[in-house]
Amino acid sequence: MKDMSDLDGFEVGYDIPALPGMDEAQVQTPCLVLDLDALERNVKKMGDYAAAHGMRHRVHGKMHKSVDVAKLQVEMGGACGVCCQKVSEAEVFARGGIKDVLVSNQVRDPLKIDRMARIPLLGARTLCCVDDLENVADLSAAAQRHGTEIECLVEIDCGAGRCGVTTTPAVVEIAKAVDAAPGLKFAGIQAYQGAMQHMDVYADRKAKIDIAVAQVKDAVDALKAEGLECDIVGGGGTGSYYFESTSGVYNELQCGSYAFMDADYGRILDENGQRIDRGEWENALFILTSVMSHAKADKAIVDAGLKAQSVDSGLPVVFGRDDVEYVKCSDEHGVVMDPTGALKVNDKLKLVPGHCDPTCNVHDWYVGMRGGKVECVWPVSARGKAY
Repeated sequence: MKDMSDLDGFEVGYDIPALPGMDEAQVQTPCLVLDLDALERNVKKMGDYAAAHGMRHRVHGKMHKSVDVAKLQVEMGGACGVCCQKVSEAEVFARGGIKDVLVSNQVRDPLKIDRMARIPLLGARTLCCVDDLENVADLSAAAQRHGTEIECLVEIDCGAGRCGVTTTPAVVEIAKAVDAAPGLKFAGIQAYQGAMQHMDVYADRKAKIDIAVAQVKDAVDALKAEGLECDIVGGGGTGSYYFESTSGVYNELQCGSYAFMDADYGRILDENGQRIDRGEWENALFILTSVMSHAKADKAIVDAGLKAQSVDSGLPVVFGRDDVEYVKCSDEHGVVMDPTGALKVNDKLKLVPGHCDPTCNVHDWYVGMRGGKVECVWPVSARGKAY
């Protein structure tokens, strides 16, 4: 397999959508485009915010699945490392040079546990979440087998209703078992309130996180009474980071979508009732698409359909225009209403995807643009790493 960081020998339009130095008009569509200026401003802004509030920021790599973006977040945004949801994702980041990697999920399959226990051999601090006593013994056995150390966060279900324990005694019980297990280290608590991240109203999000903060504080105090200190009390997303960072309990944020933004996140409101994509964060990720047919006078057909994006959180929004609207899609086609006939065949549009994470996961490349020119082409490094 070719080194994905070396573009020599890649053919535009077959292997790759563009090469550095090309104009936007030459970029093959549909593809993912990054506005590098906007991306860098977002990354630096979150980094400055975290530093000003005495927080570490562990960026959520499941959003972009890119070693290059993660390195930018570490170097420009001061991130301490990444979190991700799959062991195979974690391996990609560790192999790519990220030195602190959390699988912010439970790892139960024996082969996955064994692979995770080998990640420290790549030079990366390796952490995972635990919510079951039985998991502790399996993790310990794998770490001992490879002579490594796995750090564990006890996950609290603070409202998402997915993984995690719901009582403080359960947190303490699992933490004590981890602390006593050879090859493991108790590192703290994972408490991400995912269910409220996309609630539109600021006050509604705050009400949910207030419940989570009280729950987490009770657990931290109980652990301290048992002599167990939490190096990490992690959580916080693009829709809530300002709550966790001022809670007095959390010390590590796990924001992801802020760097790229998407249409669904853009609709949520800040404390002043303003959409967060109109002041707080900038759209940096787009699906670049081309008009392939305009046989109907009032509609243009573009080449970005279902196979180029995820529409689980709604259809994409045409960026920077209010005269045309993306209204429908099938596998390979998107329908754009064009009542004034403003578009013509081969015109390009930038679409803000409804949901960035699963949209990025169906592409192989990011085309980084600055000043109308392709500056870089980055692989979606963990594309397909779902194990």
